[in-house]
Amino acid sequence: MNWQELITTLRFGQEDLHNPQHDARNEFQRDFDRLIFSAPFRRLQNKTQVFPLPGSVFVHNRLTHSLEVSCVGRSLGNNVAKNISSQSEGVPYMGDIVSAACLAHDMGNPPFGHSGERAIETYFTEGKGMMLKEHMSNEQWADCTHFEGNANAFRLLTHQFKGRRKGGFVLTYPTLASVVKYPYSSTETPKGKFGFFDSDKESWQRISTTLGIPKNTRYPLVYLVEAADDICYEIMDIEDAHKLRILSTEETVELLLGFFNEDRKERICKTMKMVNDVNEQIAYLRSCVIGCLIDACVRVFTENEDRILRGEFNGSLIKNTEERVQEAYKTCTKLAVSKIYRSQEVLDVELAGYKIIYMLLEELMQAVESPDKAYSRQLLQRIPSQYDIESPTTYGRVQAILDYISGMTDVYALDLYQKITGMSLPMV
Repeated sequence: MNWQELITTLRFGQEDLHNPQHDARNEFQRDFDRLIFSAPFRRLQNKTQVFPLPGSVFVHNRLTHSLEVSCVGRSLGNNVAKNISSQSEGVPYMGDIVSAACLAHDMGNPPFGHSGERAIETYFTEGKGMMLKEHMSNEQWADCTHFEGNANAFRLLTHQFKGRRKGGFVLTYPTLASVVKYPYSSTETPKGKFGFFDSDKESWQRISTTLGIPKNTRYPLVYLVEAADDICYEIMDIEDAHKLRILSTEETVELLLGFFNEDRKERICKTMKMVNDVNEQIAYLRSCVIGCLIDACVRVFTENEDRILRGEFNGSLIKNTEERVQEAYKTCTKLAVSKIYRSQEVLDVELAGYKIIYMLLEELMQAVESPDKAYSRQLLQRIPSQYDIESPTTYGRVQAILDYISGMTDVYALDLYQKITGMSLPMV
C-alpha cells in the first residue's frame, strides 16, 4: 500500500461526480461536519457508554465518548503526518480523516451496547430466530448469529435506505475505510469480530480495491482510530468510576501515575497540588495520561510505518508501546473489568437492556414474518418507511428490523418496550 493511493477525495456513491469546493473546508472536514450534523450521530447522546445514563452525576454516553475519541484521533493523525517519511500530498489530511472516522466508529452500536448485541445474537442462536436459518445462506446466517456493531456502522454509512440517496452518507473512501476495524466478513474473521455484512461486501470490495488495500488487510489509519478509542474508553471509564465513587481517589491516582517515570510523577504531583478540587486534580492527571498514550502510539506507528503499509504489523498500537506504558494500561484494564464493568450499576443496565432488545426483536420479527395478522399490521405501522420490511428475502427483512432496532436510543427502546407490553400508555 502507498499513501498516494490510500488517500483520495473520491466519495462513495458519487464516484462519477465532481464536487466543487464552496468553502475553505477540505473533503475530510466535510465528512466530519456531515457526520456531526446527522440524526444517527445525535442519537448517540441517549445511548449508554458504560454507566447508566445521567442521574445526579453526569458520566459519558456514546456521544461524549465519540467526540473525545475524535479529538484524540485528530491529534494522533496530525502527529503521525508530521513524523512519517512520505511526501504524498494527502498525508497532511490524516488528522481530519481519523477525526471524522472516530466520530462514526460507534454509530452502528445497538441500544445498551454489548448487551444489545448479545440479545440479538441469542435470538437467532437460542430463540425463535433459529427457524429462519433454512431461509438464509451460511454468510447471511453468520451475520445474524454474530451481530457486530462495527459491521453495522459500515452499513449505516454506506447503505441506501428506502427514499434516501445512493451511497448512504456519501463519505470519502478514506473515512469509510478508517471505520472498518476488522476487514473481514462474518465467515472469514479469525477473531470473531468482522467489519461488514454479506449485504455490504461489494461496497467494501469497491473501496478496498480502489485504495489498493489487500484482502483481509487493515487500512493503515484504522490503527489510529482504534488507538484513539482504546485511549479514551479505558482512561475516561476510570475517571467516571472515580466520580461515581466506585474507585477511591487513592486508587485512581495510583493507577494513572503508573504510566510515568519517577521524574514525571514528581512534576505531575507538584502541579496537582496547585488546586484543592479533587475532581480537577484527577482531570489534570487524566489529561497527562492521554497525552502520554498519544505520544506512545504515534511513536509506534511512525517506527512501524513500512510494516503497516505492507500489512505485516500485528496487534494494536497500544499493545506495541514501551513496557511501562503497556503494563500500566494492562493494570487499568484488569481493574476496570473487576471493579467497573462488573459493578452493580453496569450489570443492572445490561440485564435490563438485554431483555428489552430481545423482546423487541422477537415481537418485530414475528410481525414482519406474519404481516397479515391484525396485531402485526398495527405494530409494523410503527416502523419508519426507510426500512424495507417488505423485502422479498428473509435476510432483507431481518436486516430491516435490525436496522430499525440498532438505530434506537436506549430511551426510545425502553419506551417502545413498555408500550408493546402494555406497561405504559400515551397520556391523553
